[in-house]
Amino acid sequence: MAILVTGAAGFIGFYTAQILLARGERVIGIDNLNDYYFVKLKHDRIAALNAMGGDFRFVECDFGDEHALEAAIAGESIDRIAHIGAQAGVRYSLQNPRAYVHSNLVGHVNILELGRQAGVKHIVYASSSAVYGGNDSLPFRVEDRVDQPLSLYAATKKADELMSESYAHLYRIPQTGLRFFTVYGPWGRPDMAVWLFTDAILRGRPISVFNSGAMRRDFTYIDDIIAGVISALDNPPADDGQTKSGGSRSPHTIYNIGNNQSEDLGELIDTIEAACGRPAIRQMMPMQPGDVKETFADISAIQRELGFRPTTGIKVGIPRFVSWFRDYYGMN
Repeated sequence: MAILVTGAAGFIGFYTAQILLARGERVIGIDNLNDYYFVKLKHDRIAALNAMGGDFRFVECDFGDEHALEAAIAGESIDRIAHIGAQAGVRYSLQNPRAYVHSNLVGHVNILELGRQAGVKHIVYASSSAVYGGNDSLPFRVEDRVDQPLSLYAATKKADELMSESYAHLYRIPQTGLRFFTVYGPWGRPDMAVWLFTDAILRGRPISVFNSGAMRRDFTYIDDIIAGVISALDNPPADDGQTKSGGSRSPHTIYNIGNNQSEDLGELIDTIEAACGRPAIRQMMPMQPGDVKETFADISAIQRELGFRPTTGIKVGIPRFVSWFRDYYGMN
């Protein structure tokens, strides 16, 4: 039996596949290798997975295309699915909304249908802290209403949660949705602030500081995130009629997965400057459409039920990322 990992060439999907392979699982990774950010990084992640020598098969596949998805897993017995792949990014959803409909809505349904037909034991899927929108009640709790998304990206992630709830109710497919909070670390995403700031500072270019720096984020290091993903994958919610985290009485749980600490954007930049050994050229910019001022995860449910305990603050995580970045680009 195999575990299907979608978005295997992406940041979180890559690490998910890596940990599963390291413990001896058979992993099928799929990714469409699109050019949302530079494709070389995605190829390099897949090369790193292939170099591990485990039972890994990668298929270039757009899971928004149901026929391509069926062909990709033809003849395979799928036990569980880590559905990490998606069209990510708040700001890009303002420019290319149809990409989000294709990957995050149509693609999510395709994965649910695959899971239903294969009789999988569990689907863990990526949601996002973006679903909380302009919620000003902090920290964000899974019990909060999330009916006012500030971007199409956020709306698609909330829609994914609703579609998963319907499949859990109708077909009793155990599912766990993970609302990720600003993930960073080695092999990270080039569209995220930590990568953008590090790249600009090391190359002597200015950085854009939105809302004049009056922003806070729950920055979560990749190792902590993956510990939560794997723990969730190993612990499907029970079909026992009891109310789960997120409110479902079906076998469907929703967790926040963050660092449980909201960091000031200026403090993040200071930490990156220290790790880079040079100052940033800060250009103060207005708030971007679709963005939120602050995120802060209440992780009490995932702590209580899965023993999730993030251990890596930005003072440790940022230097690790900067060291990796220098090495990746040969800047040592």
